[in-house]
Amino acid sequence: MSNQQDFYNARAAEARADADAATLDNVRDRCLRSEAAWAEMAARAGRTERMRAKTEAAKAEAKDAE
Repeated sequence: MSNQQDFYNARAAEARADADAATLDNVRDRCLRSEAAWAEMAARAGRTERMRAKTEAAKAEAKDAE
């Protein structure tokens, strides 16, 4: 997992904790939306990292084939 993905996951967990501690519905909803956004950014960072590794592996394989 990348540092960026770790950061996003940490922020999502923090937003979840804030939502659990919230006493007002609108604050809880805002925190849950924030958690969802951070989780999506973490997922996107993970996909990007996997695609980057796949591309680099393909380039290395092509270079070795030459």
